[in-house]
Amino acid sequence: MSAKTLTCQVTEVEDLNPDVFGVTLQGRAEAMRHAPGQYLELGLDEQTWVPFSIASAERGDGRLELHIQHWPERDNSARLRELLQVANQLTIRLPGGDCVLDPDSQRPLLLVAAGTGFSQMKAIIEAVLEHQPEREISLWWAAREHRDLYLEPLACQWALEHDNIHFHAVTEMPLQEGMTSSERIHHHQGRIDQVLANADLSPQDYDIYLSGSPGMVYASIDALAPQGLDQSRLFSDVFAYAPR
Repeated sequence: MSAKTLTCQVTEVEDLNPDVFGVTLQGRAEAMRHAPGQYLELGLDEQTWVPFSIASAERGDGRLELHIQHWPERDNSARLRELLQVANQLTIRLPGGDCVLDPDSQRPLLLVAAGTGFSQMKAIIEAVLEHQPEREISLWWAAREHRDLYLEPLACQWALEHDNIHFHAVTEMPLQEGMTSSERIHHHQGRIDQVLANADLSPQDYDIYLSGSPGMVYASIDALAPQGLDQSRLFSDVFAYAPR
């Protein structure tokens, strides 16, 4: 699918936590098609395009979701928040990115995300549940504080409802309140790369998708490497825009 520029409707803006808001966009079904794991670019003006992972799998109805981190001190973030509050339409380019789910693979999935990197993993998980419902998924979602796991109830729901999904919440700060209790829901305290280094994962058996800052992605790969990696089964948008 080649990228195209189009105008779409903003149908919903909701706060997912104090720092992250969800946006639902609606456009022509054919024009909004994308693969799980791809991103779009949102136009703030003719020169400024901001990329966001698409947080929903292809539904065939022209509707998709974004999860947007609000940084008040960053000019583009403040402009985007203001635009979404007043605009009914947005100009976007999509789809973009090659970090997409391989529909021909049956290997278990190791999904590692930090912050709103969860949005890319959400789209991948939704697609797997639709088309490969028995495929094993191990989701590791890292944040500084518990409250930053802005859709934790959804991640827990996946693990509770599907025997093949394990959810690992990773926070740098201690939990201030408990998490849902289940043998498939786990909490780890520490930085994501340190936690992965101490985990017993056999990563060479997985298709591994990573979403976060370049520092987080490469630190996680370095943490997993001593346990064994199949470099051909590592996927991240970081490889394209911030190669080592």
